Amino acid sequence: MSGAGPEDEYRSPFRSWYDRASVRRAPRRTSGAAGDAVHYFPQDHVPVAAHPLVKALPPDVFEQVLIQHLYRYQDFTSKLEHLVVNRTALGIAHGTIGVQLPREMRLDAYKVYCDEAYHALSAADVIQQVRDRSDVDPRLPAQPYFLTRLEQILQSCDADLRPLVEILFVVVSETLISGNLADIPDDPSVLPMVSEVVRDHAVDEGRHHTYFAIFLRHLWGQLDERTRRRAGRYVPQLIETFLAPDTESIEAELRDHGMSREHAAQVVAEVFSPETVLAFSQAAARQTVRHFAGLGVLEDPRTAAEFQRYGLLEAPPTTAPASPLREQ
Repeated sequence: MSGAGPEDEYRSPFRSWYDRASVRRAPRRTSGAAGDAVHYFPQDHVPVAAHPLVKALPPDVFEQVLIQHLYRYQDFTSKLEHLVVNRTALGIAHGTIGVQLPREMRLDAYKVYCDEAYHALSAADVIQQVRDRSDVDPRLPAQPYFLTRLEQILQSCDADLRPLVEILFVVVSETLISGNLADIPDDPSVLPMVSEVVRDHAVDEGRHHTYFAIFLRHLWGQLDERTRRRAGRYVPQLIETFLAPDTESIEAELRDHGMSREHAAQVVAEVFSPETVLAFSQAAARQTVRHFAGLGVLEDPRTAAEFQRYGLLEAPPTTAPASPLREQ
């Protein structure tokens, strides 16, 4: 099993942070310069938008489907960064999470914190600007699905394991999200602000992915074998928690748009079939699974069985799956 200790050389992925981080260099992204934009989010990245029953909605209602997706995605981003990731970033920075790290790595955690706070601000700002511009109010659950699910997982853990499982969720989310963000293209038919904010986020998260992959090696190398076995079995659930679409909220939203209960259920069942969700999860989680596998996590038979049960050890799909940004 490979690992890392606090004495190991640390090559910081934040060497150019003061010049390149979005919070340091990017202007505020605004909706003023719309150009030829006619949509608020790329249709190809909203899975329900391709379903015939959704495409048949009146044009103004169809656009509201795209707007609500944008709200849901930005709300997911804001809550993830503020309420979960930055709690761990602060613990790393202040040395209160029980992991010995190089001094430069702890200083870099402050940069992670600044980045994530800025991403949360940008997400909230986008929601407010789009709300003002479109006059469409957000229809959002009280909290994103991933937070509800994470709370359930933490409650199911032994009390002594909960802080570690939450930290592992941060590692999972930070190593999953960078690839997901890169999947959103520039689209001249979409409000430029949307692509600009996602692009700013993606540049920063590429550094975060590298940082948390290194952090995981330090963390795992300082755990005893029993704790590794106990914690490792939660990783597949944490991956699913980040990636799973909030089908209940999506179905309720479609009904709010005037779709019948039967048709809304049909759209969700057909768009988010178990096969489609599994294929997406396998592809999206591939690099994250490799990070854990490289540390010997799958050498424990019960842990490997959990990864297998969640379909995370299957061969990659032959066609590109839907982006996780399409429905959160």
